[in-house]
Amino acid sequence: MSVDLEAPLRVISLHDLLYCERLFYFTEVEGIQNPTALVYAGRRLHDDVVPLDDEAPEHRSLEVASETWGLVGKVDAVRRRDGRWVAYEHKRGRCHRGPAKEVLAWPSDRIQAVAYAVLLEEALGETVTQARVRYHADNVTAFIEIDDAAKDDLRRAIERARELRQTVARPPVAENENLCVRCSLAPVCLPEEERLAAHEHLGDEEAEPDANRPHPGPLPEGEGARHVPTLFPSNRERQTLHVVSPKARVGRSGETLVVTSENEAREKVTQRVPIEEIDALVIHGFGQVTTQAIHLCASRGVAVQWMTMGGKFAAGTTGQPGRVQQRIRQYAGLTDGATRLRLARRLVHAKVETQLRYLLRASRGDGPVRGACLPHLERIRESLRKVNTAGSEESLLGMAAKAYFAALPSLLSPQVPAEMRPAGRSKHPPRDRFNALLSFGYAMLQTAVHRSAVAVGLEPALSFYHRPRTAAPPLVLDVMELFRTILWEIPLIGSVNRLQWSVDRDFAISPGQVWLSDEGRKTAIKLFEERLEESHKHPHTGQALTYARMIELELRLLEKEWSGCPGLFARMRVR
Repeated sequence: MSVDLEAPLRVISLHDLLYCERLFYFTEVEGIQNPTALVYAGRRLHDDVVPLDDEAPEHRSLEVASETWGLVGKVDAVRRRDGRWVAYEHKRGRCHRGPAKEVLAWPSDRIQAVAYAVLLEEALGETVTQARVRYHADNVTAFIEIDDAAKDDLRRAIERARELRQTVARPPVAENENLCVRCSLAPVCLPEEERLAAHEHLGDEEAEPDANRPHPGPLPEGEGARHVPTLFPSNRERQTLHVVSPKARVGRSGETLVVTSENEAREKVTQRVPIEEIDALVIHGFGQVTTQAIHLCASRGVAVQWMTMGGKFAAGTTGQPGRVQQRIRQYAGLTDGATRLRLARRLVHAKVETQLRYLLRASRGDGPVRGACLPHLERIRESLRKVNTAGSEESLLGMAAKAYFAALPSLLSPQVPAEMRPAGRSKHPPRDRFNALLSFGYAMLQTAVHRSAVAVGLEPALSFYHRPRTAAPPLVLDVMELFRTILWEIPLIGSVNRLQWSVDRDFAISPGQVWLSDEGRKTAIKLFEERLEESHKHPHTGQALTYARMIELELRLLEKEWSGCPGLFARMRVR
């Protein structure tokens, strides 16, 4: 959502401001929305509420605006009381109680009601001396006097809101942790991750990871350990819809995507998928998607992505227009050479250490596998020791890659047929079956990271490690480095060792190149999607997340590197 900083303030944004300044900044400045079931329930309340007989409204959902105050909004109800107009607000929750247990409005509710009262006064040309807030959980009403003090409070709130509109720096997280528990934007804000960082004293931006010391892990459990509320969802709520059939067509029927394809007998098969059940639509090859279906996906924030028959990411859409303030902060952060180098070192350290741990685990013991891996392990350790002294991002590119890919074939069991064994690493195009699988999996990983980056609001073209030399967005390539081994290489090696691939059915062989067949793509997609649903404990929070959620979390932690809370990105490691 793009926000006009010169436009009038929404009254509801003042409610957010008094609740939490960072919440105001997200919603009013950056235009970020993340409605939850509680938010929708609050909206339904305004439509479903039945007033008491003696409180029948003269007007419901009345739109009001004022150029003088610079405010616009929609008051829930306006009623005539004792010959004067009164503005009413309805709230689902409980009221605030004073020292004598008297019914009071919460500060955020009060400022919202005061704003509606002054707008109503200007619209009607009559003095409005009172506003009321109805709290339905308690079945009580708080009365608010619209006097000079109330109007002064409103002026100060508007002034503060306009100040925040002009800055690119997000306000700090709320001091009151209880405010975050029910906030719909907690998964975007990540307040507990920032508080945990402060608790661990990770404020030194210049501190680099040491190849010779253990990487920081989660706080210890037991007495004295700090409880971390689970504010970032552990599981994704929706799934990715992959369309593999070359003759498939994706259309729309109401709020449902309709996928029409042919089976092996050339019979028409139709699948209907409600839009609220998917987070992305991925078209593999020559499948078609209608304009109506694209519009539905865009309106619901569902990415549409296209991959070539050979498994290369081609393009993608997004329903999220540019978030200007986010992009300005990202540009400012990633044009600083010291920041880029610091992040590149941390990223490569995480990648190489993960590769080393995986090879050590997969070749444990004194058998022939460890013997075959030993020279490669030593070269990887040597590369790891050089990460922290690298003088540029370019010198980090490809670090340890040759030794790592040389070691991978040693992890294949003797039962694996010769056709499935790689002859080195070949990319464009892949020249054997194993490399075809590697490339296809990396392309699926690219689509997953790309749509998460766009959903978070980051600009995929502004990076700190890779350079924009190809059509692939460099920031996506950066973040992929964290997940290549964990999300694809490990499950791929396991599937090859379990003989899950048919050397004939799953591959299409052409002179000088190898691609996956339709059946091979289906098998690879299933393997990748199952891996995304597996859980891993994040080393910073100690919270178990599915890998699909882990991608989004790492991208949000990356944004914090230039948004006031550095030191949290790229701490994830393979077990």
